[in-house]
Amino acid sequence: MSYRKRERKPVRKPKRPSPDSRSSGRASSLFPKTACIRCHGPKKQEGNIRIDKLDPDLLNGDDVEWWLEIVAVLNNGEMPPADATKLSDRDRTRVIEWLSSEIQVASAVRRAKQGHSSFRRMTRYEYNHSLQDLLGLPYNFAKDLPPEATSEDGFQNSSENLQMSVIRFGAYRELSRKALMNATVRGKQPERIYWDISMKAAAAESLAKQEAQREKIRQKNKDNPEKLKRELQRQAARFRVRHNGPHYKDLSTGATSRVSWSYGGAKYAWKASKARPKVPAASRHVVVIPARQKLIVELGNLIPDRGTLRVRVRASRVSVDKNKKRIPSLQLEFGWQASNDSAASVRISNRDIVVDAVPEKPKFYQWDVPLSEIYPRNLMRKTAKMGGLPSPSEYVKLVNSSASQGDIQIDHVEVITPIYENWPPDSHTRIFLDSSNKADEAVYAREVLSNFLSRAWRRHATDKEIDQKLKLFAKIRPQCDDFQEAMVEVLATVLSSPKFLYLVPPGRANRSGKSGNGNRLAAWELATRLSVFLWSSMPDDELLNLSAKGRLTDQDVLVSQVKRMLADPRSRRFSRHFVRQWLGMQLLDFLQVDRKAFRQFDPSLKEAMQEEPIAFFHEVLKHNRSVLDFIHADYTMTNERLARHYGLKDVYGNEFRRVKLDATHNRGGLLTQAGLLAMNSDGKDSHPLKRGIWMLESLLNDPPPPPPPAVPEIDLADPKIAKLTLKERIENHRNHAACMSCHAKIDPWGIAFENYDAIGRWRDQVKGKPVDASSLLFNRAEARRHGWPEAIPAGESTGSIRPGDGPQVDHLRTGASPDIRGSLGHRPDHGGSSQAGRRTCYNGHIDCHE
Repeated sequence: MSYRKRERKPVRKPKRPSPDSRSSGRASSLFPKTACIRCHGPKKQEGNIRIDKLDPDLLNGDDVEWWLEIVAVLNNGEMPPADATKLSDRDRTRVIEWLSSEIQVASAVRRAKQGHSSFRRMTRYEYNHSLQDLLGLPYNFAKDLPPEATSEDGFQNSSENLQMSVIRFGAYRELSRKALMNATVRGKQPERIYWDISMKAAAAESLAKQEAQREKIRQKNKDNPEKLKRELQRQAARFRVRHNGPHYKDLSTGATSRVSWSYGGAKYAWKASKARPKVPAASRHVVVIPARQKLIVELGNLIPDRGTLRVRVRASRVSVDKNKKRIPSLQLEFGWQASNDSAASVRISNRDIVVDAVPEKPKFYQWDVPLSEIYPRNLMRKTAKMGGLPSPSEYVKLVNSSASQGDIQIDHVEVITPIYENWPPDSHTRIFLDSSNKADEAVYAREVLSNFLSRAWRRHATDKEIDQKLKLFAKIRPQCDDFQEAMVEVLATVLSSPKFLYLVPPGRANRSGKSGNGNRLAAWELATRLSVFLWSSMPDDELLNLSAKGRLTDQDVLVSQVKRMLADPRSRRFSRHFVRQWLGMQLLDFLQVDRKAFRQFDPSLKEAMQEEPIAFFHEVLKHNRSVLDFIHADYTMTNERLARHYGLKDVYGNEFRRVKLDATHNRGGLLTQAGLLAMNSDGKDSHPLKRGIWMLESLLNDPPPPPPPAVPEIDLADPKIAKLTLKERIENHRNHAACMSCHAKIDPWGIAFENYDAIGRWRDQVKGKPVDASSLLFNRAEARRHGWPEAIPAGESTGSIRPGDGPQVDHLRTGASPDIRGSLGHRPDHGGSSQAGRRTCYNGHIDCHE
């Protein structure tokens, strides 16, 4: 059987697709004369466009962008205008489907001829990041889009897979409208609601019970002072008991009591106030949250749908170890329980907060969470009454996410919502500018459109383009209640236009009419390619301003901008998306481990495994480390949970940091990272075939051929075979003639990792037998964990771009630009040294843009 993570086809020369030879004749005939040709034909050319004269060649023609625009305006309902002959749904669908089909064929032909193409729409994640940066909001705008198809090499930005359909155009229109509605506001600023929670008040009931018990002892023993003293001491000792779960504590007496919570009747819900209470001084009454425990703070049914939820806690560590290294951390969750069968709890903090304050000096820690991003919400909160069933109440959970025994104590919690730092918020004023012309709708509409189009389309918008959208605004305005509603509808068409969704085809002239060298990018297009490449997003104002001034094509300016962009936190997006696709890390997302055999495999370990390769790659990129560090390095990126898995000492906290390694750790580089080893196991034991195939496919780009038909499986029912070690079984299987050719290529790479079990732990023995991880490659070289640079075939481990880097280069090419990527594999002065850093390689590829 085949254990490949991706289905690969036999290598053969593909039949080159070709455009429809009938396109020239069909193009104009598809458009109804009364609805389209009447205004865009021989007698009249509205908007200076004549459909019957547009070049139907979507491969080499000059009018590709016009055809894309026609698809968009037809799909958005912008054309025909209200005062023209209507276009039937049948004709509209026929035109859109024909154009969509021709665009996909043209893209396939271009790829077959040129090998690579940037003629594609944005990926799902590029679309999401672009909207985030355009609107200034941290929302997940693409969550309702279907996942992207993955190319044969595992990447999602292949132009073959990134074309447009009628259904997808409609989805973008609706998502654009929702995004704009989230970014804009109406009316007066909503009043804030405050919850003030002190742990003294939270513990009041249990403290009162304790005091009642003490009073009972006093009354019973009031005539016997000695007995009274003994009984009170005995009672105090019982109150100071250690609890495994969250518990209240009086720091002055050491008395503790268990935290209680149940959803019935919402009796634990705190009351809200419209006036912000005064923050009290630090209290001796705290709640203690042990490691991996959580505290529920119930807030009722008043939390709104929009705005920001702010949660502040005054907290500290319970104790400080002698080396002051054990620092706990907090996560924030949101949840509700309407009934026994209806409940939810989701993590809403995108980072852990490190609680570094000492007990003597607690301090405030804060989260700000967009309410519209919290899902699911309690559907009962607007229909059911507080105190009844089902319960409409909602809550936040404070989770001690520490991997070690680091307790956290909190004396005060404050919750405020909805938070708007400004009104209208910045996301609104980015769209609806502050202008003295607001009273003149026609003038103000032009200002809004000019600003928004130039930012959304990543270049200066022409007067003709602005006029076109103004006509649409004039058409829509009478149907809307106010200016804002009509403008949002128009801007939704801007964000569902190919000029936003598509990366501009290569070799296109500047829209201002100035065309550069045929092989040189226009400055605005270079800015787009850079930002998509390094930020998975649109250019920022600095890139656009440099483009407008024509300075971005200057080599020194370009290199300076690359350095700036790599230093920006947004470059982390590139590391995340590239590494996950390059290494096929979706396998780790769906890994199922035998929990009976590996009880220590918990969600926090899996999460750390998922993050390590990304953090490692970003470290190499950020500090311009040698590309050979991917093969073997004397350091890794780890947090406390993963360090414990590796046996590394003195690593505390959930944040990833660089940790020095030595030979005794048996780690270093990508190949020995636990997550990559685990995802290529079967969840029960190591899997040399999976690991070997992954090595050949992902790192060496030398995949084995498909297995021949009727390959015999290993017969574990045979007692002789069952006694063999895994390596001996594979060798026995390889002795079959039909299996020899494939396994001679695969097995050595996988067997070399046999010292690592199903979850990537080091082991010396399996079932009482020593592990034999020695193996010989097909060229008789020894495959050794710490000798990969020597074991990998000559030329595959150098810093320059070689044939083995094909899929990775494809990803960079389709994410970069024709001019940027034209130098890939041809810059020995930058990337030829085996010690060349990853950033140096990228700079070498980018600074040659002609």
